[in-house]
Amino acid sequence: MGSIVEKTRDGTIYKAATNAVHPELDLLTFLFDSPHTLAEKTSILHADAADPDNNQITKSQLRTLVKSTASILRNEYGIGANGPNKDVVLAISTGHYLLPSLFYSTIAAGGVFSASNPGSTPKELAAQVSQVGVKVILCNADTEATAVAAAKLTGLDSRNVVVYSSLPGGSLVLTPTNSSTPLTSSGSLSWAKITSRHVLDSSIICLLFSSGTTGPPKACKLSHTNMVAEAALVLSPNRDFYTRLNLPLVYRTVAHLPAAHIAGIQGYFVNPFYLGGTVYWMRGFDFPLFLTYMKKYQVTHFFSVPPVFLLIAKSPMVTDQLATVEQAVSGAAPMGRELQIAAKKKLGGGRLGKGRLVQTWGLSETTGSVTVLNMGSEFEDDESGSVSALVAGIEARIVDDEGRDVEVGKEGEIWVRGPMITKGYWQNEEANREGFADGGVGRERWFRTGDVAVYRGGLFYVVDRKKELIKYKGNQVAPAELEALLISHPKILDAAVIGVDDEKEGTEVPRAYVVVGDQKGITGQEIQEWVAKQVSSHKKLRGGVVFLAAVPKSPSGKILRKDLRALAKKQQHGGSKL
Repeated sequence: MGSIVEKTRDGTIYKAATNAVHPELDLLTFLFDSPHTLAEKTSILHADAADPDNNQITKSQLRTLVKSTASILRNEYGIGANGPNKDVVLAISTGHYLLPSLFYSTIAAGGVFSASNPGSTPKELAAQVSQVGVKVILCNADTEATAVAAAKLTGLDSRNVVVYSSLPGGSLVLTPTNSSTPLTSSGSLSWAKITSRHVLDSSIICLLFSSGTTGPPKACKLSHTNMVAEAALVLSPNRDFYTRLNLPLVYRTVAHLPAAHIAGIQGYFVNPFYLGGTVYWMRGFDFPLFLTYMKKYQVTHFFSVPPVFLLIAKSPMVTDQLATVEQAVSGAAPMGRELQIAAKKKLGGGRLGKGRLVQTWGLSETTGSVTVLNMGSEFEDDESGSVSALVAGIEARIVDDEGRDVEVGKEGEIWVRGPMITKGYWQNEEANREGFADGGVGRERWFRTGDVAVYRGGLFYVVDRKKELIKYKGNQVAPAELEALLISHPKILDAAVIGVDDEKEGTEVPRAYVVVGDQKGITGQEIQEWVAKQVSSHKKLRGGVVFLAAVPKSPSGKILRKDLRALAKKQQHGGSKL
């Protein structure tokens, strides 16, 4: 069903037409020990897409592995020894079928799991390590050099950089970088079962780096409540849909996005487990290989980002590889209705006879999706370009720049609250003040999303973004971070960065607007190359460099990105872009 609108004493409130509650349990009890989860003891939860027969793990095997790894984290590194919500374990890894076990094990030990994009540079990783006080870095062979270099930059002992690998049969090997001898577990550490609402709500089990509405990356705190509610409230309606059809819910997916953001962590570690499904892990995204695995494993459900759906829609390589897909979901950025329609035609629908492609909207701060179109709903075939309707349990407002409700059907910034919304940022009160608004006496605060949306006919449409964040193929790029780097160049006097649309790639790309003392002294190409050497791939200035006499700013000194976006539209890849 679509969303509804109510006029209340708190203002104009948008919410789901139906209400629902989520289990009040800690995440690991919810997944491993509760009747809410569809996974059986013998269910294969994770497998290596390249060699699943020799590299897979069942729920029963995973339980044993999690407890033994939690014991290692506690006994070797003191994770959780002084209580929960404190000790941060950060993973930086390419795709691996045992990566989820590190997430579960960290939580079981009483630690806080965090993650960094595998394409991060040592400097970028070091900044994250310092920001949240990481005690242990977990990496694989692909990211070991970056992890070791970052540890040196931050003074983290090399023993606290641990390389993980696997042996056939689902065995996990953990080896500190200062030794050739793997760590061994002398025992088993069970997680604490939690049922107290206050403890669940105030817990911190995951830190994800997000730029929030403004500024450099911040660490967003996610709780047991956040992650359990996200799984239960978003996915339960689809479970009910299959029950009504008297069909078993068969969930198979391919992990092709980095597991360093909410789409990967919630989308690969939690949601498939809850649905009793199997995740086939790719080392990294490769489109031809992705198509091969989609067909080989008869994938039924998957989440991806608009650039991947653009490939699906336009690539001649796509034939019958998606024949078994019953539902696909697009997120990270809004997708145009034309692309949605074209990509949807490639989905075969499997047992259902037709494929479904819907859009979702959410952020790290909302633990992922807070809008969705459920299978079997009146809007399941929506092709209007909407980002769907609100999930049960979520309330929203649409407000003007002064925080006042706009008239229904008018554009404004969307604010949300509910059980999936973060309680705030890690040790950053300034960001908390900027990111949240008072919710009224005895009520939850509103999270200011920074996205501009409009409500029409039960659905939401994201039409613009107040926030500065750029999303390149689902990866976050903070303009402030690139601006700081650009300004550090001796020939650049001032700089501003915005995202511009690249129709060929089907995504936003970063573009820099710079002020130099002598334009003849440096070229746009040289600036692009200089930046590329210092940042991870998704942060490169693919949108080019434009020279300005001055960066437009408000009287208070804030960059007027709206003016730059207007300038970008006028230039349309021409002018002084280099």
